[in-house]
Amino acid sequence: MTREQPPGRATALEDRARNLLQRMANGDDSALAALYQEWSDRVHTLAFWILRDADEAEDVVEETFWQAWKNASYYEKQRGGGPAWLMMIARSRAIDRLRHRRRRANWIADPTTVQTLLDGTSGQRSDAPDLQPEIGERRSVLSGALATLPTDQREALELAYFGGLSHAEIAAQSGHPLGTVKTRIRLAMQKLREQLAFVRAGDL
Repeated sequence: MTREQPPGRATALEDRARNLLQRMANGDDSALAALYQEWSDRVHTLAFWILRDADEAEDVVEETFWQAWKNASYYEKQRGGGPAWLMMIARSRAIDRLRHRRRRANWIADPTTVQTLLDGTSGQRSDAPDLQPEIGERRSVLSGALATLPTDQREALELAYFGGLSHAEIAAQSGHPLGTVKTRIRLAMQKLREQLAFVRAGDL
């Protein structure tokens, strides 16, 4: 992934990385800046090789050095070189993102996804902190998809799922025939499913 360094230079870089990690463990933020300057390109190369996405690779770089800063005190140089430890963090973060991307791609491809999104965001709340990121993510995906619908279809769908109204109640409130309301909701569901199908794993 990176050019092979002459033995002497490679050893010097590894020694310097170990020294910087030890200084970081003592709270020296200038050591973090120096480590970032020397190793961020290598970390980005590794992350990009795994993810094939420059923006996500850049996120992995930031996450890697932040984790290295937080956990520098746990680094034990006798267990391996500083660069190896840093790259292990980067690889782990990149693989986590890749797995998450694949899970999201499978989730969106599932034919029950639209119903799951609607059921999971139709006025329901959860006080469990570990569920909040998932709920927020679902709402974000659904909001973007809803914005693509024609106004009449979106309004009918929102009244049904977010307003909790029956089809007959929507017809009475809107003044439209019951058959028209049912058709709009059915078309909205179909278009939502089609919209989600176009979301690529790399965009999630």
